[in-house]
Amino acid sequence: MTDPACKHPFSWELLGNLEVGRPNLGPTMRVETYRLMQFTLREVLEKHYGTTVADSMLYEAGYLSGKHFYDQLIGPVADLQIFSKRLGQALRDLGIGILAIEEADLINGQFVVTVSEDLDCSGLPVLDNAICTYDEGFIAALLESYNGRPFVVREVDCWANGARTCRFVATACEV
Repeated sequence: MTDPACKHPFSWELLGNLEVGRPNLGPTMRVETYRLMQFTLREVLEKHYGTTVADSMLYEAGYLSGKHFYDQLIGPVADLQIFSKRLGQALRDLGIGILAIEEADLINGQFVVTVSEDLDCSGLPVLDNAICTYDEGFIAALLESYNGRPFVVREVDCWANGARTCRFVATACEV
């Protein structure tokens, strides 16, 4: 349900009709453009609200995105192999990254997921901290949408902390 306090609530329609709106440039853009928006937005959020709140907001935005992404491009799907294949293909087709599910324990609700060539951070200088907070929320929503259980996702490896792939550990919450 949309919060009535939101002036611009998200809907999939906000992605627009790119054939009409961008007849010459099309749906593609350079990664630097995306990162310019992402990292300047992060800095402004941190400046106004602090890093903890900014991270929480980015996680929440990623979560909202993941819910819509699943609904529009992936699901519904009950089989893990089909989910993994559809998700991996969508992430690759959209240039977001290359997905691998390294571990999946459906009974205990534990996943280890990697995203190589991640849109958010691959190629960045080493910053000594993981920065893919938005991705954490995105993956949490995807897993919840697929599995029906809420998840908490934390990035344990990131290009920005010296790894060459982003690795996320997902743990189902007790309901």
